[in-house]
Amino acid sequence: MAAAAARVVLSSAARRRLWGFSESLLIRGAAGRSLYFGENRLRSTQAATQVVLNVPETRVTCLESGLRVASEDSGLSTCTVGLWIDAGSRYENEKNNGTAHFLEHMAFKGTKKRSQLDLELEIENMGAHLNAYTSREQTVYYAKAFSKDLPRAVEILADIIQNSTLGEAEIERERGVILREMQEVETNLQEVVFDYLHATAYQNTALGRTILGPTENIKSISRKDLVDYITTHYKGPRIVLAAAGGVSHDELLDLAKFHFGDSLCTHKGEIPALPPCKFTGSEIRVRDDKMPLAHLAIAVEAVGWAHPDTICLMVANTLIGNWDRSFGGGMNLSSKLAQLTCHGNLCHSFQSFNTSYTDTGLWGLYMVCESSTVADMLHVVQKEWMRLCTSVTESEVARARNLLKTNMLLQLDGSTPICEDIGRQMLCYNRRIPIPELEARIDAVNAETIREVCTKYIYNRSPAIAAVDKVSLCCPGWSAPT
Repeated sequence: MAAAAARVVLSSAARRRLWGFSESLLIRGAAGRSLYFGENRLRSTQAATQVVLNVPETRVTCLESGLRVASEDSGLSTCTVGLWIDAGSRYENEKNNGTAHFLEHMAFKGTKKRSQLDLELEIENMGAHLNAYTSREQTVYYAKAFSKDLPRAVEILADIIQNSTLGEAEIERERGVILREMQEVETNLQEVVFDYLHATAYQNTALGRTILGPTENIKSISRKDLVDYITTHYKGPRIVLAAAGGVSHDELLDLAKFHFGDSLCTHKGEIPALPPCKFTGSEIRVRDDKMPLAHLAIAVEAVGWAHPDTICLMVANTLIGNWDRSFGGGMNLSSKLAQLTCHGNLCHSFQSFNTSYTDTGLWGLYMVCESSTVADMLHVVQKEWMRLCTSVTESEVARARNLLKTNMLLQLDGSTPICEDIGRQMLCYNRRIPIPELEARIDAVNAETIREVCTKYIYNRSPAIAAVDKVSLCCPGWSAPT
């Protein structure tokens, strides 16, 4: 289904206002003074009601194999093209957990027509970048290159996901690489805490398992496991070929038909159903006496990408915000929680998060505290969450709406983040949401909506808590917010 063009048609009066026929012009003088021209002054606090968006259309075409081709042509001299596949660690079981990530590593170790050295030299000589990553629900392979090299980039992507040799020697070598990667991840305490959070929030389900998989699986994954995962999950309806930058959609479509037209149809069989993952309010505490600080994550169950409450929870997440001791501002910060933590010296940093999956999600807070202030920090977090349910103000919500829109637009800076946005949205919504529609949905959120939605997901709900600290009883005093 083709996404609608992200265009806004302005009236003649709006065009006059925008282009300065009836509005004043603000110029900064050399001394920093504001010089005003015209009869009216521009008011920085007055939001523009009419906006023009010079955003190219996102074109989408679906092939007979089910593969979706989506692109945005912005006329740049470079481009990003990639394959977004609706297959991640969530589709694994206990025995093959880690296969999706292992397969990502094997994609660059040679194909039937290119050795690993040939592949690396070709990418280097093009001046291109080839990369991949695996999440709990998606696997991505993408390339950044000159626009003139788009055909070669698509051909390389098609080659590595369809013709990888998956040699036994390379598999054995990658076991050691992934085990070293696991050791590096274990030094990142935020990653560790979030893995524990998923493990306790989604106990005995696919979302509770890590992306890299346990050590015993990494040591035992075989070539057959990798081939079975490809034939089971790499099917046309689950793949999006997305591109952004200087790309022609018609050219991309011809390339997709040539390189993927028949090959994806060879993987017969039913597309596996999404494994259900039930949220459990619970906690996990890991004691480490070498830890100087406590690292905690607290979350309630949220909703999936396409749920109507997603946007409202994103605004609420922005209301909580984030803070670090290195920030200036002190009590003048906009986030109420930041004001409380700064005034009471309750933590070193905190960061709100809203992690969405297809049918569930985690909405909460990650914090780094002294062990002695954990209880007080949890108390003010609970108090602030309850304030969202009962007494959040319109001015706070308006500021959060503007900040959320700004952050979203700033993230779309360059062909790679735009390509990622296209691929991710095509898998999540089966379309690219136009920016005006997204802004309209954010603007529809007000204080009353925040109070209603936060009451639904926070009030009297048991959270999931994960903590790593040198004191085993590091999370006292938390109860379901009531």
